Amino acid sequence: MRISIRTAALVAALAAAALFVAQDGSAQPQRVTPGARAEIQFSYAPIVRRVTPAVVNVYASRVERRPANPLFDDPFFQRFFGQRPGGQPARSLGSGVIVDASGLIVTNNHVIEGMTEVRVALSDRRELDAEIVLRDPRTDLAVLRVKGSSSFPALEIGDSEGLEVGDLVLAVGNPFGVGQTVTQGIVSGLARTQTGISDYGFFIQTDAAINPGNSGGALVDMSGRLVGINSAIYSRTGGSVGIGFAIPSTMVRVVVATAKGGDRQVRRPWVGAALQPLSKEIADSLGLDRPAGALVTDIHPNSPAQAAGLRRGDIVIALDNLSVDDPEAFGFRLGTRPLGGSVPMRILRNGKPLTLDVPMRPAPETPPREEIRIAGRSPFAGAMVANYSPAVAEETGVEGVNEGVVITDVQDNSNAARVNLQRGDVVIAVNEMQIARTADLQQASTLRPRLWRLTIRRGGQVFQSVFGG
Repeated sequence: MRISIRTAALVAALAAAALFVAQDGSAQPQRVTPGARAEIQFSYAPIVRRVTPAVVNVYASRVERRPANPLFDDPFFQRFFGQRPGGQPARSLGSGVIVDASGLIVTNNHVIEGMTEVRVALSDRRELDAEIVLRDPRTDLAVLRVKGSSSFPALEIGDSEGLEVGDLVLAVGNPFGVGQTVTQGIVSGLARTQTGISDYGFFIQTDAAINPGNSGGALVDMSGRLVGINSAIYSRTGGSVGIGFAIPSTMVRVVVATAKGGDRQVRRPWVGAALQPLSKEIADSLGLDRPAGALVTDIHPNSPAQAAGLRRGDIVIALDNLSVDDPEAFGFRLGTRPLGGSVPMRILRNGKPLTLDVPMRPAPETPPREEIRIAGRSPFAGAMVANYSPAVAEETGVEGVNEGVVITDVQDNSNAARVNLQRGDVVIAVNEMQIARTADLQQASTLRPRLWRLTIRRGGQVFQSVFGG
């Protein structure tokens, strides 16, 4: 199908730009009237008809509670100011794609993040309730399931690894809530890693118009297969400027398979090696012709990397026969591999190529996480915390840490949320008390100091904050 469409487009282009020889002997384009109806009927409509029934609008909401105030309960206040003690609803609008006839839908996590109620609207205008099956903040993907049993039109998940720059693609979604919309463009770039959108930054770039509300919608190829989930745009105005990003279908497939298996959390392989980008200066010092690859800077003890024989100073250039240009590309390649068995890793060691077999094992949970929700009146109230382990680090995206207590979740409207504590923060000390285990933080949170002095590590930086007791 893909080849026939390209061939038809080429034939049409040649027919519309037939050449003739001018008096000076040069070839000139000749504009001609189409000679047959077929020559003016090339259209994306057959693909659109097949794709759009599987793309839905996603409406998510929650009720935001206000701080307690006796005025909110006063009927006089409510009559004149329209206030309700239950709070006002917060809403989110996006798109989603049905990927299984049972009603399994994939969308962006940021579309339903923090929401408690989800409804989806199908292309035939039916509106149905949906439940959240799985959230994967690290990839910004989430999976929903339509409530009730029925058979739904579903899109086949294609292979984004087969995309090339210049391939035609269609984006389908609900921009600005105007209704289902289809836009056309090309693949503008592949393996975009420096976007800051998610932990697995490895995006398809397209110039197909993507706007607010398109998040979670489908990016499809000319065979009508899902090759990406539209996720974000680069814009200074809030509207499309022709730079949109989609999560590749190879990662979508992993998250969907996890949801189908009944798990609520994606488990991925862990190598146990710290990597850094290969700069031009480092590449020159190693005699490389270009700065492509990921430099190994540290090896975790008893890790798959150590078992495979990986060493500091090695340069990873491919994983499972797929190229690796930087640490982000390595993380994406690793995150799409299944657990179990081993995969080949190609490296350069002292300028010479070498292949290692790396076991695909999950990150160990050592020490045990001992996860607890902090209560009381401290700045940590409402935060879920766990002991650091490779497994916790893998789940939260923590890097460059070997011990401590990691915040794994923060409740809305809690003390922890109000002081801007975030998932992935590492608590180092509270009022000069070193925090090594969750029990230490729980004990520190029972104190009643006049001032709270918190030492937190976030994103590789350590900072201190002071709050009133």
